[in-house]
Amino acid sequence: MGRWRWMNLFVAAWFLITLILFLYAIPTNFGGCSDKLSQTEDKLNAFQQDVKRLGRENSDLRDLLRKAQNQLESKGDAQSSGMDWARPDLSRALSRFVDGPPLEYELMRRHIKRDLDELWWFLRDNLEGVVRKPETPAELQTHLKGFVEDIQHREQAMQVALMNLAQVDGFEQWRKNEAKSLSDLVQKRIYTLQNPSDCQSAKKLLCSLNKGCGFGCQVHHAIYCFIVAYGTERMLVLKSKGWKYNKAGFEELYMPLSETCPKPSLEGKRSWPGTPDRLVVELGIVDSVNPRPEFLPPSIPKDLSERIILLHGDPIVWWVSQFLKYMLRPQRDLQQTLDESVESQGFSSPMVGIHVRRTDKVGTEAAFHGVDEYMKHVKEYFQLQEVRQGRPIVTKSVYVASDDPKVLAECQKNYPDFTFHGNPDIAKSAAVSSRYNKDSLKGIIIDIHLLAQADYLVCTFSSQVCRIAYEILQERFTDGADRFKSLDDIWYYGGQSEHQQIAIMDHTPKNRQEIELKKGDVIGVAGNHWNGFNKGRNHRTNRVGLYPSYKTKENIKIVDFPSYPHVEL
Repeated sequence: MGRWRWMNLFVAAWFLITLILFLYAIPTNFGGCSDKLSQTEDKLNAFQQDVKRLGRENSDLRDLLRKAQNQLESKGDAQSSGMDWARPDLSRALSRFVDGPPLEYELMRRHIKRDLDELWWFLRDNLEGVVRKPETPAELQTHLKGFVEDIQHREQAMQVALMNLAQVDGFEQWRKNEAKSLSDLVQKRIYTLQNPSDCQSAKKLLCSLNKGCGFGCQVHHAIYCFIVAYGTERMLVLKSKGWKYNKAGFEELYMPLSETCPKPSLEGKRSWPGTPDRLVVELGIVDSVNPRPEFLPPSIPKDLSERIILLHGDPIVWWVSQFLKYMLRPQRDLQQTLDESVESQGFSSPMVGIHVRRTDKVGTEAAFHGVDEYMKHVKEYFQLQEVRQGRPIVTKSVYVASDDPKVLAECQKNYPDFTFHGNPDIAKSAAVSSRYNKDSLKGIIIDIHLLAQADYLVCTFSSQVCRIAYEILQERFTDGADRFKSLDDIWYYGGQSEHQQIAIMDHTPKNRQEIELKKGDVIGVAGNHWNGFNKGRNHRTNRVGLYPSYKTKENIKIVDFPSYPHVEL
């Protein structure tokens, strides 16, 4: 299994280089073209050294497994090893691992390598040509337009090749099985925690659904409580009577969090952190909680970390999605409403969901983004799918969620080649003046549900609604980490501990906006500028600024959560 993992890393790294080349393809100063080419050459040389190192490690691992297999077969001690090597399925699996990859995998890998070479030659020739033969502004504009279109098509072809690579590496079914097995295990652990055999003696964490913010923010507040409850092995009690969205409480819409302990006693409660022997501890909002629990995102549990990291491109997003999966189990009436809303829209696949944020948040928490900004990425997604399918997509379905009813009409008027879905009444109910009532609550729940039915999301991650839809969407895919385009922030969890990356190579600043990196530096990430650079703070120098994304890797925070050894599938 390790060999295929390294090969996937190999391809992912090559693809990262391709994106960097694409970002450099439209220079603002053609006099610096030779510098860009020199920088890219340095990146390729550095990556080549990594590939050689990985190759040596893979070769050593393959030799070790071959020796182990030969020893077991010659000594006939397969039974004593606890592994039945005579089983045909195990024999085939080990033979493939030791002797080589599938033919389709190797052919696809070479195909990607060829396309990368061709892309580099194309970029270099065009950029050097502009320097050698200056053009008039009009000629340059025409040249660059065709240049970008050609690069985009080449990039899409390589994206498709990468998608196909996962289908021919021999592990597609394993990924599906592992995704189900891992989710089932976490869901069973949560169920066991929430349904103690003795309600009276069970330790509890009390959380009030009273944070002064919108629906998405309040759901994330409850999930923060749920994760801390899991980390402290306390059953979560969600106090929601009198909730400003629905006075009857959360459980009028969603299934109770506990079946065996629906109305627990909360006598003798103490504020966080309480003491280990205290039966009831009340947790405040994350903004002011003290001391801060170590279980806060982006932490993931140590006992499951390797499985989560292997399975998903953004481990903390998968981890958060599991608590949403349990908490947002609709009551029968709400489930019927959600099913009817999907049926009434008449979606076709593939479908893109866009969440266009307006009204009270624009100018305060988020910038204004026009419909054309969203549709640029919608069009690119459908173009990619057409390349992948090898045929035009006749019906390009787009679900529009917004707090402004005029957005849907604007989309339909300006983009007649797309089929837009949406409900203007839901947008009207999201107005600030009528936001906190049952109709508005129903509307936002439907919007989030329909956005989560999309194959791809285009939105602003500054919005909690967008982030929740993205988190719920993960339940439908083995790894849905890349099924989004955010027009502003990277994904984050409100009140989270610091998101960190580690420098994997040095970086010398090219201007005053950039910061220095030394290999091994820890950087606190503030955001992604979506142009090849992140913004962050170098812990070593305490400098804040921009740095190239490709020179870092994620510093995944792994914490000792309880392992729930008594819970088995």
